[in-house]
Amino acid sequence: MSLACSRSLFFMAFTAGAVALGASYYLEYAIGLAPCSLCLVQRLFLTLLTAVCGLAAVHGPQRVGLSLYWLAALGACLVGTTAAWRQVLLQSDPLLQLVECSPDPETLFSRLPWLCATLRMFNGSADCAEISWTLFDLSIPEWSLLFFVGVSILAFYQLLRLVCNALQRPLSGEASHQGLVRD
Repeated sequence: MSLACSRSLFFMAFTAGAVALGASYYLEYAIGLAPCSLCLVQRLFLTLLTAVCGLAAVHGPQRVGLSLYWLAALGACLVGTTAAWRQVLLQSDPLLQLVECSPDPETLFSRLPWLCATLRMFNGSADCAEISWTLFDLSIPEWSLLFFVGVSILAFYQLLRLVCNALQRPLSGEASHQGLVRD
């Protein structure tokens, strides 16, 4: 994989993440939609994904660095996908018994241990099940899920491609085709 190709892929993922983050802040501050706890988790991992892709685009790493950046991007996407999937499930099942009000994340993390607060955020609240905005009949968590799945597929494909390229190259530095070595 050429350096220019990897940089352009990371830059495109960075740009898409920045646009998605901008849209989320626009919906919060200009439109007035208050994010629930699962929305904040998704936004956190979208920010992490965007930062990783932006750093990789600027850095322009070689094979090992590419693998690490794509693994970090895939990890952020998988956690974001999990949060988005949980919220889509909460929105699709109106009979779930949800807690009516949940404390804000600052209060939650200050009073409970980190793991318990994180699990409580993933349980969701009544705010998480409410569909407040749609575009083309898809809610915000559904759009978020599509984005995370798309970038996950890209990252997984790039990792698979890096592994296949590494397996085709010889480890000792010798030419893999003896016919090409002869003069």
